[in-house]
Amino acid sequence: MQRYILIFLLLFSFGINAQNISGQAFYESKTTVDLDVFGGGREMSEEMKKTVATMMKSALEKTYVLTFNKEESIYKEQEKLDAAPINPGFKMMMSSYTPGAQYKNLKTRQIIEENEFFGKQFLVTDSIKTLDWQITKESKQIGQYIAFKATAIKKVDPNDYSMARPKKKNEQENAEAKKDTTQPKDPMDMIEIPEEIEVTAWFTPQIPVSNGPGEYAGLPGLILELNVYRTTLLCSKIVMNPKDAEKIEPPTKGKEVSRAEYVKIVKEKTEELRENFRNGGGRRGGGF
Repeated sequence: MQRYILIFLLLFSFGINAQNISGQAFYESKTTVDLDVFGGGREMSEEMKKTVATMMKSALEKTYVLTFNKEESIYKEQEKLDAAPINPGFKMMMSSYTPGAQYKNLKTRQIIEENEFFGKQFLVTDSIKTLDWQITKESKQIGQYIAFKATAIKKVDPNDYSMARPKKKNEQENAEAKKDTTQPKDPMDMIEIPEEIEVTAWFTPQIPVSNGPGEYAGLPGLILELNVYRTTLLCSKIVMNPKDAEKIEPPTKGKEVSRAEYVKIVKEKTEELRENFRNGGGRRGGGF
């Protein structure tokens, strides 16, 4: 059955003239958050929980725009004028894995993204990761498009705290038993980052570009919905061949580093902050 679905998709795609295709896709992001993951959730007052929930909603519920053609794309967040204020420390932690503008070139398999971390701009270069997508027989309607389901397993960046989950109770107890009780509790000891996760994408061959939001690509049609762990990105609007679309070109701001170099920078700075926390916060983290 899956073979016939693939044949149908290919024939459907070939029937559309995609040589000069271009467009803009608007995505709404929703992320569910367990406050216990970030430590102290169970001891929070209801008022504090509401405050933290509002802050995290402002940080995690966003609108993105993917401007694309057959071979290239630029993916950016739309700024919100009414966004709630975010604690600087929380914002800094979030920015370590939430990139700015992302440029993809499907022909050269290159991705370039702007990242700000600790007030410093980085221009992170990488190759587009090829996921082993498994196309299923499931389909559904998203807006005016028929979308097909595909799944893949993705390796997780160990610094990506959006993937954090509470450790099992016995693992937490073991970690606590090994700690020096004279030091303050490190919330990071209570969480873990999974090594890999399942990604679910819904794509439409009616828009035959092998692209999607963020770093994701590689399916025979534009990705309209993406489910990554606790985050869902859903396409709310598509404008085909827009007259006033943003020019697609790579971002240029920041110090150019490879993905591996950036991961190392984030890891070292995170460890420095944790060491500072263990020492009672008496020493401020230095610059780069």
